[in-house]
Amino acid sequence: MTTSPATASPYESLPWTAHYPQGADWHAPIATAPLQNLLTRAAEQYPSNPALSFLGRVTSYKALADEVDKVAAGLQKIGVGKGTKIGLFLPNTPTFVVFYFAILKAGGTVVNFNPLYTIEELSYQIRDSGTKMMVTHDLQALFPKVEELVATNVLERAIVVPFTTVLSPLKSVLFRLVKRKDLANVAGSRIADRVINGSTLSKSGYTFRPVAIDPSEDVAVLQYTGGTTGTPKGAMLTHANLYANTMQIGTWARELVAGKECVLGALPLFHVFAMTGVMNMGIAKAAKIILMPRFQLVEALKLIHSEKPTMMPAVPTIFTAMLNFPNLKSYDLSSLRFCISGGAPLPMEIKLRFEEVSGSKVVEGYGLSEASPVLTCNPIEGLLIPGSIGPPLPGTIISLRDIDDPTKEVPQGERGELCAKGPQIMKGYWNKPKETAAQFVGDYLRTGDVAIMDPNGYFQIVDRIKDLIICSGYNVYPRRVEEAIYEHPAVEEVTVIGIKDAYRGEAPKAFIKLKAGMKADKAEIIRHLESKISKIEMPSEIEFRDALPKTMIGKLSKKELVAEEAAKRNRA
Repeated sequence: MTTSPATASPYESLPWTAHYPQGADWHAPIATAPLQNLLTRAAEQYPSNPALSFLGRVTSYKALADEVDKVAAGLQKIGVGKGTKIGLFLPNTPTFVVFYFAILKAGGTVVNFNPLYTIEELSYQIRDSGTKMMVTHDLQALFPKVEELVATNVLERAIVVPFTTVLSPLKSVLFRLVKRKDLANVAGSRIADRVINGSTLSKSGYTFRPVAIDPSEDVAVLQYTGGTTGTPKGAMLTHANLYANTMQIGTWARELVAGKECVLGALPLFHVFAMTGVMNMGIAKAAKIILMPRFQLVEALKLIHSEKPTMMPAVPTIFTAMLNFPNLKSYDLSSLRFCISGGAPLPMEIKLRFEEVSGSKVVEGYGLSEASPVLTCNPIEGLLIPGSIGPPLPGTIISLRDIDDPTKEVPQGERGELCAKGPQIMKGYWNKPKETAAQFVGDYLRTGDVAIMDPNGYFQIVDRIKDLIICSGYNVYPRRVEEAIYEHPAVEEVTVIGIKDAYRGEAPKAFIKLKAGMKADKAEIIRHLESKISKIEMPSEIEFRDALPKTMIGKLSKKELVAEEAAKRNRA
């Protein structure tokens, strides 16, 4: 295990350290090691503790670590070695956790794939990453895509784990009887000769050969992201990056007790937030991880009520959905002690209401794929600053740079592009040296987000540079307009984008979803905004919808709305 000391700051002092959580030290060295050591240590220290809970089946830490060792040996037998790229095309099931750590232990690199991707999107990512094999389940929602990719030689082979093998014996029988149509016929597939039965890999009888890992250089995960340009790129997250970020979060959440916690895994593990915040962090704390194949509101509430999780990483829309559920009082949420919100801005109203209902602390963090992902987080106890994403995590430096000239820092209190460095920052983009160079200024990662820093060293995201709306030459930040609209009591969700405007060049347009049973019209929203934002920021159009587009993790998404508006202009 190695440690990396905190690096020097461009600021004369570190304003955030004066308001750090008690017991946390920004200057403390951050430990790094091969990422699979998290599981090895948890299994050694808490062998009989439950590690995974999945649809009634519970796996202990010892059983999980043993299975990982056996699968790692099986992977080595079929040719997986140092740097081999293996894709995970899975929902949240025990298979994801087992193969994630088995691939790392065998020396390979995990490539996460979104199960909702199209064949075209999957093909691009497979070819770009050099993924050789894909791990999936024999489900109709998954296998046909992998089958097509193998049949067209985009993939060499597929590792298919029968879904019934991850269920409890009773549920396995019931699934075969009741949901047989949901299972794909892998044995009769046109690619059957290139399919490896994933459930037999652990029974290969092959002896595992330890692989030397250089945490700082060896890439553990290729995490694909659109970054600030929208072009998918593979962020090379090393073992050191991911291990360090897990340790940083653990230092921040000092109230969590190893071997005593339980985390709700409602977010998809293929997304970097859940990969680190649910899986890696949960295992680092030897917590019981409750895996949900996908987020379903009522099922999530039932699991919180029955399994008593103490931690819940989530996106704001999950908190909002729970708060607006008519029968919320039927469920006991009091076991929750620590909830971290990420992926999108957390309205203060939602934070305070959820804390009141559950008794849990809800803190907003900030990060991105290129940072493994967490850069900043509000402390569980300490200053409460509305709209803040908190101070930097230990060993992390945030520097705000001039938007037009990122080599220059902006004075404290002024808007600037948030740039960061620390042990969690990616090695670079896979096979994209030019894009990597453009994403850094010196050794600082450019995030593409506009932020300000207050005198306490707490940061607030103003907007994304690419979302900036230029109205009559003035900068309009959609997030500011959204926050003002959220203050209307009838508004549940809102997204603001820029649209073409004959007079102003661009103008804001707001898309609003109202709370169930509540009413509002455009005139009322405008009256509400008149005292809150300037005339230049006022939306030129307001459209009410029953639902707003979201990403796979439940984050409100702008790109669909931008595409719709562009299509309207093209037809006009």
